[in-house]
Amino acid sequence: MKLRDLVYRLYARRVEGRLDHDAAPKHIGVILDGNRRWAKASGGTTEQGHQAGADKISEMLGWCTETDVEVVTLWMLSTDNLDRPEVELRPLLNIIENTVRGLAADGRWRVHHVGNLDILPAGTQTVLKEAEQATHDVDGILVNVAVGYGGRQEIADAVRSLLLEHARKGTSFEELAEILDIDHIAEHLYTRGQPDPDLVIRTSGEQRLSGFMLWQSAHSEYYFCEVFWPAFRKVDFLRALRDYAARHRRYGT
Repeated sequence: MKLRDLVYRLYARRVEGRLDHDAAPKHIGVILDGNRRWAKASGGTTEQGHQAGADKISEMLGWCTETDVEVVTLWMLSTDNLDRPEVELRPLLNIIENTVRGLAADGRWRVHHVGNLDILPAGTQTVLKEAEQATHDVDGILVNVAVGYGGRQEIADAVRSLLLEHARKGTSFEELAEILDIDHIAEHLYTRGQPDPDLVIRTSGEQRLSGFMLWQSAHSEYYFCEVFWPAFRKVDFLRALRDYAARHRRYGT
């Protein structure tokens, strides 16, 4: 073992030992950013970068289990990503499909898709549906795989679903306008029934949400770190949790 690795392990153990599990977030959203830049910096291909990022997911979920996290939302493919050239998009979709299959086969996670299923290729849709069905009764971390996801798209889909529901009931626009509140819209989000994220982590140094969980993250804490997602370490994760625990959440009061 190299001296650097030993020092890192000792430091990670120290940070973990001082972590208050009672103050840990219950729902963490993660923007998995920096795969392509990591690949470029390491002399690899874009596909290798995406694969390295996918390989990091199970490791990170293991850390979440150790720290009593209950829900994790992973932004794996945005609606904007679907505009990428086919030569890059197809391998990326293959990696995502294999990753989702792996999460389902692991047996520790309950997989749930969040995103617009209709805009995804038929094969990807099938993989997401089968993973959700296969893990429906798993008693483990709920893992939201955000594939074909965009925050604005989610709100638009929620409003559309709400309008269709009330149209079937025969509710007039005037009647709906009279009773409409935020809970009505929340009931039609992709994450309906789930707690909002307490903490949102974004890797790669970018300090913006880029449309991630716009509705749900109104009171979330944000943690931005410089490391690219494939190089994200346990100590980086623990630092995010330590930073979160040190904040005083006031929810606007």
